[in-house]
Amino acid sequence: MDISKIIANITQYISEAAMRIFGPTDDAYPAVGVQPFTGEPYDEDRDDNW
Repeated sequence: MDISKIIANITQYISEAAMRIFGPTDDAYPAVGVQPFTGEPYDEDRDDNW
């Protein structure tokens, strides 16, 4: 390989990484907001101590 092809490959690799980092998100998470707490609060008298 000649040097110009190696430099072109390195430049492409770095620019694709930068586009992935700084580009818009492609997450497909639902917009549901904060979930309510459904557990039990901590009770020192009832819980076991190790």
